[in-house]
Amino acid sequence: MKSLYKSAAILAVLVVVALGLLSTGVHVNAAAEGRVTGTIKLDGTAPHMRPIDMSKDPTCAKQHPTPARLENVVVGPSGGLANVVVYISQGLPASAAAVVPSKPIVWDQKGCMYQPHVAGMDVGQQLQVVNSDPTTHNIHPLPQMGGGNIGWNKSQPQGSPPFKTSWKSEEVAIPVKCNIHPWMHGYMVVVKGPYGVSDSSGSFTLDNVPPGTYTLTAWHETYGTQTQKVTVAAGKPATVSFTFKAK
Repeated sequence: MKSLYKSAAILAVLVVVALGLLSTGVHVNAAAEGRVTGTIKLDGTAPHMRPIDMSKDPTCAKQHPTPARLENVVVGPSGGLANVVVYISQGLPASAAAVVPSKPIVWDQKGCMYQPHVAGMDVGQQLQVVNSDPTTHNIHPLPQMGGGNIGWNKSQPQGSPPFKTSWKSEEVAIPVKCNIHPWMHGYMVVVKGPYGVSDSSGSFTLDNVPPGTYTLTAWHETYGTQTQKVTVAAGKPATVSFTFKAK
């Protein structure tokens, strides 16, 4: 009988210890996620972005009492460069690269412009294409031939529901155009793992980065790419900055 009680007590202790380790492991993994923040600057005078003539579609022109401008280079008041995609190009563990964000990317056609002009997204991440305009658009991404992604060319009339899709392969970057409105263009940057896109102040953030040392790549449609090493510690944000030279 004593032996039976002793065995039961040992089993109970093992169960408690196992549950404790499991719980601890979950918390450790959550705490171990790091973050990379930073800024993108333009050194020099930003090129003049010409106004867009939308007169061929009065519905588009009416939405811009002040003419919209091209968005190839967008610089904020403090010199921050927008629409730069920053991603991990080397060093990311396969387990982290395989994680697909559950939040979809929304690519909107509004004011006869693409919003956002540049979108980062993960391989397999859901992409929702929206037409918020009172006119028809024809969205036409042009992925590289033989690169693993298959292009499409789809009309989206006024009031039609969003359509959903995703990309199968990494590609930096996929140009997008509208066959109806020739001034509309943008880019989809498809990567594996954490990424960030700089805002009008040049700021960006990569979340859910495991501790480690990585190569970051910053891509801009006009100024190309830059790389930089960064080390991320558990629970401690790493900070980096990139500077592109104006042409």
